[in-house]
Amino acid sequence: MTSLLSRNLSVIIRPVQYRDLDGIERLHQESFAAHTPKGVSVATQQMQWLRHWYGFLKFLSWFPNPLKYHFCAYVAEQGRILLGMIKVSPFNRTRTTWRVERVVLDRAVDKQGIGSQLLRHCFESILEARTWILEVNINDTEALALYRRNGFQRLAEMTYWEIEADLLAELAKSEPDLPNLLPVSNADAQLLYQLDTASMPPLVRQVFDRQTQDFKTSLLGALTDAIRQWVNKIEVVSGYVFEPQRKAAIGYFQITLNRKGQEPHVAVLTVHPAYTWLYPELLSQLARIAQDFPKQALQLASADYQPEGEEYLEQIGANRTEHTLIMSRSVWHKVRESKFVSIEGIQLPEMLQGLQPARKPIPGGMSWIQQTQQITSDRVVQPNSSKETPTFTHNNCSLEASRQPESSDVSQE
Repeated sequence: MTSLLSRNLSVIIRPVQYRDLDGIERLHQESFAAHTPKGVSVATQQMQWLRHWYGFLKFLSWFPNPLKYHFCAYVAEQGRILLGMIKVSPFNRTRTTWRVERVVLDRAVDKQGIGSQLLRHCFESILEARTWILEVNINDTEALALYRRNGFQRLAEMTYWEIEADLLAELAKSEPDLPNLLPVSNADAQLLYQLDTASMPPLVRQVFDRQTQDFKTSLLGALTDAIRQWVNKIEVVSGYVFEPQRKAAIGYFQITLNRKGQEPHVAVLTVHPAYTWLYPELLSQLARIAQDFPKQALQLASADYQPEGEEYLEQIGANRTEHTLIMSRSVWHKVRESKFVSIEGIQLPEMLQGLQPARKPIPGGMSWIQQTQQITSDRVVQPNSSKETPTFTHNNCSLEASRQPESSDVSQE
């Protein structure tokens, strides 16, 4: 049946509609992420959330706002049968870098072919994206083959850790030595941008392309975050460590706490490479903050270009939960080239059309130009060696010259 459809019908790629949600949920259940404990819970929560807020998100996608690209997805359809889905979103505020969040495909189709069509549709339709990034599990061989086939290259490796609730309670017993711990505001965006720039290698920094405005929160964005925290029963706490001598931020953390106690807490940790001694202090601070909420584990990630953080997490006994690979791809859109014109082939009459008369001149009864040319052609000047002057006689409307010797009287006069 699939082969018959592929012969008669072409694959259509279009934006997601509400009638596609059942098929998308089926594709999620068949994907590689569904076989991991984390992937099952995340996919289920996202589908429930999407069914509830689909109409609101579709309305927000019609005009500029912080949530315009919150759900930007496309599906591949063939004969009313859903073959695959791709979800993308801007990675930075300037939207020069976009992220492929998820690609799910049907088992019965050519995953390399349909997946490549979905990816290339995003590359060609989103013109403002200069770089694309994605994160894929290192054990997902089909996804790795698909992304490498479409030009993605390795950028960095990420390791996800989980600190158990008992270990978190032990870390909370030690008091952190953070005298200059300050809350985060929009006035600190420049400091956080400098810290983020210093904490990653140049290639990663160029691909991410973050600016100062990426660390600021608008009024509408703050209102949206407050509504999201109230609906999901979560609380977000952030802070940074300030160095007075260098007048720079040397450490930053953000922790998302779950009030229900049903899901682990999630933290983001950034440390300046010259101040790696901050890892124990910041983790102790995170553990002390988490003690005021239901007892749950703490999840955080570390990159391969931050080896000190990974060494400390291994030292305290944190568990590795997932190992992923960050890949990137650059996109250069074609510019319409102008046709080369040689100067030698240019004709002057074609170039000087504006200088020619708009109307042809009307001929008159007399033409001074022709008469002047005739007189000039008939007049012949010869050397006068004998000092003779020509006399003209009029005969039959023609001019003839005759030479006569001058008299002596005339010559004397």
